[in-house]
Amino acid sequence: MTKQTFIKGALILLTAGVINRILAFIPRIALPRIIGAEGVGLYQLGYPFLIVLLTFLTGGIPLAVAKWIAEAESKGDQARVKQIFRTAMALTVVLSSLLTVIFLLLIPWITRHLMTDSRVHQTLLVMSPLLIIIGISSVYRGYFQGKQNMVPTAISQTVETIIRIIFALLFASWLLPLGIAWAAAGAMIGVVAGEIAGFTVLLWQYVREKRRQPADRPPSSGTDSLNPSGSSSRPVKPEPVLRRLISLSVPVTASRMIGSFSYLLESILTARALAAAGIATGIATAQYGALQGMIIPILLLPTALTYSLAVSLVPSLSEAAARGDRSTIHKRLHQSMRLALVSGAPFIVVMALFAEPICRILYNHAEIAPMLKWMAPIGLFIYLQAPLQAALQALDKPSTALMNTFIGAVVKLLLIVKLASDPDLGIYGALIAININIVLVTVLHWISVMRFIGFRMHMLDFVKVGAAMVIMGAVSLWMMNRQALPALWQNMSLACLIGLVIYMFLMVRLRIIDRHDIARIPLVGKWFQ
Repeated sequence: MTKQTFIKGALILLTAGVINRILAFIPRIALPRIIGAEGVGLYQLGYPFLIVLLTFLTGGIPLAVAKWIAEAESKGDQARVKQIFRTAMALTVVLSSLLTVIFLLLIPWITRHLMTDSRVHQTLLVMSPLLIIIGISSVYRGYFQGKQNMVPTAISQTVETIIRIIFALLFASWLLPLGIAWAAAGAMIGVVAGEIAGFTVLLWQYVREKRRQPADRPPSSGTDSLNPSGSSSRPVKPEPVLRRLISLSVPVTASRMIGSFSYLLESILTARALAAAGIATGIATAQYGALQGMIIPILLLPTALTYSLAVSLVPSLSEAAARGDRSTIHKRLHQSMRLALVSGAPFIVVMALFAEPICRILYNHAEIAPMLKWMAPIGLFIYLQAPLQAALQALDKPSTALMNTFIGAVVKLLLIVKLASDPDLGIYGALIAININIVLVTVLHWISVMRFIGFRMHMLDFVKVGAAMVIMGAVSLWMMNRQALPALWQNMSLACLIGLVIYMFLMVRLRIIDRHDIARIPLVGKWFQ
């Protein structure tokens, strides 16, 4: 088993994340062409219920496993690592089995009483096996992340994405003759197939590691590495392990449950508010599908980086906090925030300037472009939010993240009810509410981190990146307007490429990034070492 540094671990997940995001856009582009925006809407309406159950199941346990195993690894206590893993796995299997049964029993009631479109029933049925599969996989991922070995997670994510793409498109096409509802369920079958493949990869990596692992050795110190008092060297019974695992998991789970319930209520309230605005059920489903299944995935493309940073940040900050190493905490957090800012900024420029050609090229639905223009500037807050939330969790401040998320969720839901029911706004009312929620939660997280550890970002960095964005946008727009090539996608690609080169040149000249940062980038980095 190989332990990676913080940056190396983040870059491994980044590489896999970029590959997965690119691959994931194949069904995002193809699926609306097969089942239409209405079919995508049915597919998306089922997801919030799955997310709530998965959050309850996996919202805190994998993070607690990663954090706790990282602490045990730092003290060489392999016996405790094994105990943590086995306890977490047993707890997850029991919870996932119970939740699957409850979910199957509640599907008819959900379809009749909560959803405005009963055709979501098939999608809900098909997704039920995901609870057990993803639950078990999440424990394996937490185990490997705690050991700061990001390779198994990266490989499993890539395999899962590839299998999901193939089977989602195949089953959606095969089941389309049975109707839009079954076509949407067919796409969900692809998700199940992909998760099975990803789980298989994780299991194979775990078995392979155990075969190469030496016999358990006692902790390097004479104290119990996980006993808060540090005074006992007696074998720890399973009950205390389970109790602390739950105590570590519950605050994080509660925080994420607020976000998940917010997502669920958002889908329900949006559909009902659009109905109140006089929009027909089929049209409302199509509009919701366009927002959640087409626009937001574009906006979330750069989160391949912020996710990888957040995953690597938790064990890294946990180790630094355990040592009382404040300088490392500041260094790691500053690296994460700077990388999130620099990598997300050019995406914002492209989405804001070229929303219409993007929607036309990807989906052949240029009419949804205004949604992307409205959301593009908010992308910056999305990209900065993940490292900030990961920092709060790693620093044992999950209750603060919980309160920040709760405040944002309440504001968002109240605004959806008020704005989306306005016939003059419709789906754009929901979009405004989502934007306000993103900004509010990110600002609250930032204030909290500053208060707890005195962390400050250099405001000059934001000024420099902002200036580079303006110059990049001007160059890209000028190049696009020249129409030098025959096809729309060719002109946009050329404009984006030239703009990105200018942007990277400015980042280096303005000393936001240096050759050492570029040297960490896979493939091209070796030329700058």
